Amino acid sequence: MPHDLFSTAAHLRLARALVRTLASVAVGGAVLGAGAQDLGQISSEWLQGALSKSAEMQSMPLRMEVQVGRLDPRLNLAPCQNVDPYLPSGSKLWGRTRIGLRCVEGAKPWNVFLPVTIQAFGPAWVLTHNVSMGEVLTYDHAMQAEVDWAESPHAIIAMPEDWVGQTAARNLTSGMALRQTMVKAAQILKPGATVKVIAQGGGFMVTGTGRALEGGAAGQNIRVRMDNGRTVTGTVNPQGEVLVAQ
Repeated sequence: MPHDLFSTAAHLRLARALVRTLASVAVGGAVLGAGAQDLGQISSEWLQGALSKSAEMQSMPLRMEVQVGRLDPRLNLAPCQNVDPYLPSGSKLWGRTRIGLRCVEGAKPWNVFLPVTIQAFGPAWVLTHNVSMGEVLTYDHAMQAEVDWAESPHAIIAMPEDWVGQTAARNLTSGMALRQTMVKAAQILKPGATVKVIAQGGGFMVTGTGRALEGGAAGQNIRVRMDNGRTVTGTVNPQGEVLVAQ
């Protein structure tokens, strides 16, 4: 059985997330007057501070890399002695994003947006071959590797128990890192199957049989038509029974 996913990165849980700003960081192009602050340096320092102080980043074994893009070269910004970086509403420091830069001390205030790419490299499970939709995943389907968690907005599946035994929600290709939208719980009951129904409440329990009107996995709610024609809704348990609360 594969070793614990985070065993090789346990020390990273106890340290701040590493922020390594690429040497190519440059805002470039936009012209600032004399006495203006270096926008590239301001952006880099602000990003490093914001990421290193993030509670989320400190709790995950991720190696952060930040690449700051370029402002529109046609901009001719007025001199500014105090530039305030900020995260625009609706944006987050993850994947392709942007930060705002506003002049708060200058003759002509201005506000611009700078493209930024945040990469978060960490351990993940990567498929070793293609998987068909509906196929049940086993340990043989994937191996551990370092990937960019921020490459997609969908969350990485970090622990093996969250994907082993699940089914592929769609056709998956070798080389993909497993993410939450790629798998779903395997169906225990299929539509039309005869199922045991258990109704329970305070101090009583009644059992019966019916026919499942839809398929369902453990923990999902499905409708069942009882032998007497009544339709009830209950939760599928791991044994393939449907529990109806009264």
